[in-house]
Amino acid sequence: MNLAALDMNLLVALDALLREASVSRAALRIGLSQPAASHALQRLRDLLGDPLLVRVGARMELTPRACALRGPLLQALDQVRGLFIPDGFDAISSERCFRLMMPDLAVELLIPPLVARISALAPNVRIDVVPWRGPAIMTAEFVRTIDMVISIGNDFRGFHRQLLYTDSDALAVCGGHAAGTRLAQREAFLKARHVAVVIRGQNEDLIDGWLRRKGLERRIALVVPGYIEALHIVSRTDLVAFVPRRLIAALARRLALVTVAPPLDPGIDEQFMFTPTRAQFDPGLIWLRQLMLETGRGLDEKEQADVRQIDVTPSADS
Repeated sequence: MNLAALDMNLLVALDALLREASVSRAALRIGLSQPAASHALQRLRDLLGDPLLVRVGARMELTPRACALRGPLLQALDQVRGLFIPDGFDAISSERCFRLMMPDLAVELLIPPLVARISALAPNVRIDVVPWRGPAIMTAEFVRTIDMVISIGNDFRGFHRQLLYTDSDALAVCGGHAAGTRLAQREAFLKARHVAVVIRGQNEDLIDGWLRRKGLERRIALVVPGYIEALHIVSRTDLVAFVPRRLIAALARRLALVTVAPPLDPGIDEQFMFTPTRAQFDPGLIWLRQLMLETGRGLDEKEQADVRQIDVTPSADS
């Protein structure tokens, strides 16, 4: 294909057609008349040798070739837009909106100090936090709207990963819990009534998968979709939550929680920051990435004076 003869507006039209699967809606999306959008579709069909949109009953559907083009086209358009991004990022005057995806525990730990930093450095910058969703159900269109993901693991394709902070798991109970320090013994831990946290995109609490590999099973009385919900429930019941220690510390004083060292140690939890590979040289994202890294590292420096830590040596049978 002769690229000199390619009209870039056709790529914009193709993007709209693939998103909308409708000539009329695509025309509205990019400000064309419907005849102009139809003409663009015909030119694209001729160039690509594929109908792209076909009528199925009363509606139009994308052909397999059109579906396969969506991801590569999004990347190509992002790279072209990147050519026109200014060399610098003026934080004090910027009105940019960044979209971050993270689980509730990361929101609780990271967003307050991050917002404090941004308010001082870039008062007109806006942060939109969207609920965490598993990498398996993230579409190319959704990924394109995200500037940063905070998560565990390494399953986010098209993202660059950096370690943000580490944590460990502990037991959270309400003050004056009947089992108290006995929960540090394996038998009492397994018999206690637990709150399991199964977040979107997962089939079970990660702790339960880890226990099962050891041939153990705890008693689950309740399943909730978030860590903060689990701790709020624990604070008003006799249930127990096996959750990240830093989160317990952050909410301990507010919810009158006590931390108990568990009889079984799953090891260190690593929380990562993921940023789109396509935007690694975006000055604004470089600025935000540095702020987030500083915020994550600041968790290690923060005094955890708002938690009452019970240091119990696990029993010999653990």
